[in-house]
Amino acid sequence: KMIWVTDARTLPDYRLWVRFSDATEGEIDLKDFIASDTRPIVAALRDPAAFSAISVEMDTVVWSNGFDLAPEFLYARAKAHASA
Repeated sequence: KMIWVTDARTLPDYRLWVRFSDATEGEIDLKDFIASDTRPIVAALRDPAAFSAISVEMDTVVWSNGFDLAPEFLYARAKAHASA
């Protein structure tokens, strides 16, 4: 079953709050991901202002610099956070 992002907002410390098409919602901590990924498009998101510039497009979270994460990745992270 396809899951997609229906709503999202940024939170402090490189976290997102995301709601999915199956009504699951929760926080996703991306701090380690943003800090460790060496791709320039991801490294740019270490700037809190750049990290905060998000929208929901094409069924997932998209940053203003064009970077996006698969909704399945975000969903798995949200589920893992909820069970932690």
